[in-house]
Amino acid sequence: MGNIGPTELLVLVVLLAVPAVFVIGVIHRSARGSAAPPPRPRLDPAELNHQVTGLIAAGKTVQAVKLVREQTGLGLADAKRYTDDLAAGRPPHLAPFHPGAPGLAAAPQPAADLATRVRHLKAAGRAEQAVFLVRGETGMDEADARRFVDSLG
Repeated sequence: MGNIGPTELLVLVVLLAVPAVFVIGVIHRSARGSAAPPPRPRLDPAELNHQVTGLIAAGKTVQAVKLVREQTGLGLADAKRYTDDLAAGRPPHLAPFHPGAPGLAAAPQPAADLATRVRHLKAAGRAEQAVFLVRGETGMDEADARRFVDSLG
């Protein structure tokens, strides 16, 4: 490469400056035009669990996890575990919480006994999940777990 004269230098500067100005303009316009949506009002833990359970029942697990993340500040893995616990009829795993997560950093809820959780699942029309819960917590085979679930009112 030989010596660069003033004309070539000017062309080179223009070739580099034009795309840079274009990119800066696009970034500026997109930052100006896309204000962040207003934050959702914080839900108390019972209402959060109710809404998450409703989303799960509607087959909207991704939205349920997203709601848990927005409301608690949990990371993806912890929010998924929280959602999975609710889906299985277990009290949600409450730790770890980020500072400023309203209400949820309080002491964990006492765990309901197995029969109570099974009754709640049955009342929500989730008898199959109740059978899985019983099998997972007791080690029963499917037939025994199903009889246990069916025996509860």
